[in-house]
Amino acid sequence: MVWPTDGDGEAALAESVDRTANRALRARFDEVYGQYQQLRSGLDELQTRLAELRVTERSDDGQVTATVGARGQLISVELQPSVYQNRDAQALSRKITKTVQKATEAAMAATQKLVAGYLPANSGSMDFVRTGDFGALLRRADAVMGHGGARRD
Repeated sequence: MVWPTDGDGEAALAESVDRTANRALRARFDEVYGQYQQLRSGLDELQTRLAELRVTERSDDGQVTATVGARGQLISVELQPSVYQNRDAQALSRKITKTVQKATEAAMAATQKLVAGYLPANSGSMDFVRTGDFGALLRRADAVMGHGGARRD
């Protein structure tokens, strides 16, 4: 393809390219800003829902009940009187621990499901919620900045 070489043709071409690039940038900005507004508007609701989230699990025999919050923090443990019939403290300890762990795993799954409704699926924040990997929070920023995820000490 041969482009015009006179001053008017080059100026018109440059102006056309600039307008096209500006429209594309503006469309991308509008898209990103829309995503941000959606995330921001739902943040207060998400925080409230996470603060109220409670997950309760029972041991297989129903003797131990554990309730945890969204981050797996222990809120309560209830023991049925029948747990005292078996005087094995270690067995009771294992049963309590296993029940709390089961409740924590369920709370983490519920938290991930809840947060997934507010964050883009492929975002670093969502990766962090799923994996607990702090590096996921900065991976995209590192890529944009050309750091390739490498740490600087």
